[in-house]
Amino acid sequence: MSSDNMVNADLLEKLTHSLKRYGMRSVLFQQNMAQKIGVTHTDLKTAEILNETGPITAGELSKITGLSTGSVTALIDRLEKSCYVKRERDQLDGRRVMIVPMPTRQEQIKSHYQSLSTATKNLCSTYNEQELTFILQFVEDISEIMDKENDKLMSEREGWLK
Repeated sequence: MSSDNMVNADLLEKLTHSLKRYGMRSVLFQQNMAQKIGVTHTDLKTAEILNETGPITAGELSKITGLSTGSVTALIDRLEKSCYVKRERDQLDGRRVMIVPMPTRQEQIKSHYQSLSTATKNLCSTYNEQELTFILQFVEDISEIMDKENDKLMSEREGWLK
C-alpha cells in the first residue's frame, strides 16, 4: 500500500483492535492446548519453536524465547523427560549439545491442531487467489513486526530488572 493513500482512521482502529483480539484469543487457545496435552504453555511453545527451527543449542533457544539459560535448562529437562526433545552432541563441534525435536511427538502436537487447521483452511478457501496472496503478505508482514517488537522488548528487559 502506498503511503500516499489516505486510510480511514476508524477502519484502521477497528483492524488494530481486531488484531489485538485475535492475539489474545491465540494465547488463550495455546494455553488451553497446552493444558490438554499435559504440558505448560512455555513447554508447548518451545516444542513448536523447535519444530520450526530444527535442532538448535540451548543458548540459541534462550535467545529466541527470552528465557534465562537456567530456565532453558529446566525447560529442556522437562521436554526431554516427556520425550518431546532429545539432547545430541553436534556432529560438527562435539563440545556443543543440540536440542533435537522428536518427530513422533511433533506429529502428536500437530494432530491436536487438526480442528483449527481444518476450520482455517475452510475459511481461507472462501477467498480467491489474489485475496489469499494479499492476506499471506499481510500475515508475513505482521509477523515480522512482532519479531521486531519482541526483539525490542528483550533488549529492553535489562532495564526492567533494575
